[in-house]
Amino acid sequence: MEIVYVYTRKRSEFGRPCSFSDRPAKVTVDIPPDPGLASGFVRRNPVSSSVQHASDMSEHEVNTERVEVESRGINHVGSGCRREISMQELEQITRHKKKVEKSEDYINAAVNVNTLMENYIKTNNAIDIYEDYFGEEEVTEMDDEPPSAKTINIIRAVGQLPSLLSCYPKRDPNVIKRTATHLSWHPNTWKKLAVAYSSLEFQQSTRDMSFDSYVWDLENPNKPELVLKPSSPLVCLEYNPKDSHMLLGGCYNGQMAYWDTRKGVLPVQVSTVEVSHRDPVYGAVWLQSKTGTECFSASTDGQVLFWDIRKISEPTETLVLDITRKGLLENALGAVTLEFEPTVPTKFMVGTEQGIVIACNRKAKTPPEKITSTYSGHHGPVYALARNPFYPKVFLTVGDWTARIWSEEIKESSIMSTKYHLSYLTDGCWSPVRPSVFFTTRSDGTLDVWDFLFKQKDPTLSLKVCDEPLSSLRLQDSGCVIACGSKLGTVTLLEISSGLCTLQKNEKNLANAMFERETKREKILEARYREMRLKERARSEGQGTEAEERPEESPQELLDRVRREFFEVIEAERARVEAQRP
Repeated sequence: MEIVYVYTRKRSEFGRPCSFSDRPAKVTVDIPPDPGLASGFVRRNPVSSSVQHASDMSEHEVNTERVEVESRGINHVGSGCRREISMQELEQITRHKKKVEKSEDYINAAVNVNTLMENYIKTNNAIDIYEDYFGEEEVTEMDDEPPSAKTINIIRAVGQLPSLLSCYPKRDPNVIKRTATHLSWHPNTWKKLAVAYSSLEFQQSTRDMSFDSYVWDLENPNKPELVLKPSSPLVCLEYNPKDSHMLLGGCYNGQMAYWDTRKGVLPVQVSTVEVSHRDPVYGAVWLQSKTGTECFSASTDGQVLFWDIRKISEPTETLVLDITRKGLLENALGAVTLEFEPTVPTKFMVGTEQGIVIACNRKAKTPPEKITSTYSGHHGPVYALARNPFYPKVFLTVGDWTARIWSEEIKESSIMSTKYHLSYLTDGCWSPVRPSVFFTTRSDGTLDVWDFLFKQKDPTLSLKVCDEPLSSLRLQDSGCVIACGSKLGTVTLLEISSGLCTLQKNEKNLANAMFERETKREKILEARYREMRLKERARSEGQGTEAEERPEESPQELLDRVRREFFEVIEAERARVEAQRP
C-alpha cells in the first residue's frame, strides 16, 4: 500500500517577486548583564575540541574502483598527396610535386613564406641566441651534505597473468625465482627500462617457468608496458641507441632475436639454432654503423658472432676467442661480458670465465690479428667490463672479490684496485658524468659507490639495497638514477645525491693526473721486474757476469730501492711542472 500526500499551493504564489523597503532600526531583544551569574562561572581547563571538515561517508563510497591509465602511441603514415598517388611509387610522387610547384597557389604561398622567413633570418643574424657567454665549463662545487642514495621505486617481476591484473606489484609467482640478468635504459627517456629475466642456475628451468621479459614504464610500475615473449629466456637485452623501438636480445639457448616495439610482443626475427651460439648469450651490443642495424654477441662457447638484424638468420662474421691465435674452438675462452665504446669504433673488449680480458680489433684482416692483447688479473669470471667515458684508455673490470682499474698501456697488472671484499662482486660501471666515480654490486645485496679522489681504500657510500644477491647494475645517462637487479627478479631504482652526480671543479685534470701517475708507476715496476727476470735467466745460463758484480739484494732492499727510484721520478716531474709555470 502506497501512502501519498499532495502538497498544494496557489498558482499566484509561484514566482512572486520579493519586495524590499527601508525602515528604521528596531531593538528586538535587550538582555541586560546580571552580575549574580558570575559566581556560578567555572573555568574549564583543559579544553578539548574537534572539527571535522570532511563529510561522513560509508565504506562503499570511500573504496572506489582503481583507475588504470595506459599510454599508447599512434603510427601515422601519410603525406600531402592525393589518395590515388602511391607513396611507394617514386615516379608518381615526383610528377605530383612538379605539378604542385607550377600552380599559382603554391607560388603565392612560397612568396609569402619567403618574406616572413627573411625577417626571421635577419633577426637571427643580428642576435646570436646560442652565444656562450661563459667559455669555461660550468661546474658546481660539492655540497657539504654527505653522500647518500634513496630508493625511489621498486619493480617486481610478474610471471603469470593473474599477477598482471593485480593492482599492486608482486614477486614472480614461479617456484624458482628468475634473476634480473640484464638492464637497459631507454635511449631517449629515463621513464622506461627494459629488463631481461632468466634463471641461470644449472638445470633449474621447469616447464611452468615463464620465458617472458618486460619493458617497464616507471610512471606506471604496476604492470609492464610491453611483454617480450622469446622462444627461450633472455639473458641480455639492449635498446638500439639509434632507434629506440628496436630491442636486441640474447637467449639462454644461444639464439639471437630482436623486437620492434611497434609490432607486438613476438620477435621480428630470430637466428637459426644451427648458426647460433651453443651456450647462453651473456653479452649483446649494438655496433656503431651507418644503418644502425649491426650488432655482435658473445657466449661461454668461446665465440664472438657479428650480426645484421636485416638478415639475422646467420652471422656475418665469427671470431674464436683463442688467445694462442690458432683459431681452435677447443682452446677458446668462454666470454661472460662484452664492452664496446662508440668513440672507439674499431675496438672492443671481452671478459672471460678464466679472469682474462681480451682486447680485439674489428678491422684486422685475419682472425688471429683481431686479438691484439690480453689482461689477466682476476681469480674468477670477469662479470663487468667498462671503459671510462672520459678517458677511453682506462677501463674497469669487476670479478672475484675486487674491482680493478686498468690502462691499455700496462698489460701485466692493474694500475688501481679495490680491497678484497668478504662477498663476491657481481657487476659494476662508471659514472657517465664524473670520471673518478664508479659503482659496484655485491652478492650480499650491497651497492658500493667509489670516488677514488676522495677515498681509495674504502667506498664513499655503501648501501644495503636488498637481502638477496644483486645481479645487475645500470646507470641512467644523467648519472643520477641507478637501477639494480637482484637474483629474485626485483629491480630497485635509487637516486643518488647531487654531489655524486655533478662534475666537480678541476675533477677531470685531477683524475687524469692520477691515472697518468699510477700508469707511470706501474711502468717503472714492470720494467724493473722484467730486468730482474732477464738477470735471473742470464745467471741461470752462466752468462750473468754483470749481474754477479752486484751483490744479491734482499727483498726489503729491493723494495726500498724501487720506492726511492719511484719518488725520484715524481720529484723530477714535479720540478718540471713548476718550471713551466709562469
